[in-house]
Amino acid sequence: MDANGITTSVLSISSPGVHFGDDARAAALAIRVNDFAAEVCAEHPDRFDFFATLPLPAVDASLAEAIRGLDELGAVGVAVGSNAQGAYLNNAQNAELWRELDSRGATVFMHPQSPAGWELTSLDLPRSMIEFLFDSTRSVIALALDGTFETYPGLQLVVPHCGAMLPLVADRVDLFQKRMLPAAPYPAGSKRVASETLRDLWYDLAGTPMPTQASALVNLVGDSHVLFGSDHCFAPPALVAEQIASLDEQWRERIGGDWRELTTANAVRLLRHS
Repeated sequence: MDANGITTSVLSISSPGVHFGDDARAAALAIRVNDFAAEVCAEHPDRFDFFATLPLPAVDASLAEAIRGLDELGAVGVAVGSNAQGAYLNNAQNAELWRELDSRGATVFMHPQSPAGWELTSLDLPRSMIEFLFDSTRSVIALALDGTFETYPGLQLVVPHCGAMLPLVADRVDLFQKRMLPAAPYPAGSKRVASETLRDLWYDLAGTPMPTQASALVNLVGDSHVLFGSDHCFAPPALVAEQIASLDEQWRERIGGDWRELTTANAVRLLRHS
């Protein structure tokens, strides 16, 4: 952080999360992880905040841990996976959790997970290379098309990796939504196509924002909801430094303005703290 000019980081758990098939053990691990994160933040209050990890698909335990994390531990939001044991975020069983988070205007950080059947689709490549991007995209499109964001407008969803594949597929989803989806192509009470809904979400710049992805994202959703994400520690320090250098060198020329000032101001506005 010091080497790259980062004053404050928000800690979160990456894939595979805390659920490995047993609800009770997942709940216990989420508690342990969140207690540790809260301790780190208490020891370094000017340097760290955290998103409370939720043990989905254990919904009751996730609801309890969201409330505990936000109310007792001081989390600035919650962290979930793009899918939980194959159940995507638009699953009806999550309704009570979304209602609670919606009522709080809570920040929900989503990290991609490996999709069911990845063994057949990953081509023996690292899952984080392309499978993660496709799974984030799949999860967000499901939420955009089924009316979740209209039903729970207070949810502040953060999409990782520069919007994953969303900048490339948004027009195609709009076309299918307007022309080819049967019966009710729009969420109840809305006439918005998916690309319009995507403008309400938040996006971090983790991964490979330059030279292509960040421009495509800003072209789709604007820059008022763009945040910085490092992908550390799965991205080692050298790769984080390389990512930041590319932003320092190319953002102003390709997009305009100071990306550090922009993402800092956006993060403060989202997380309601300075």
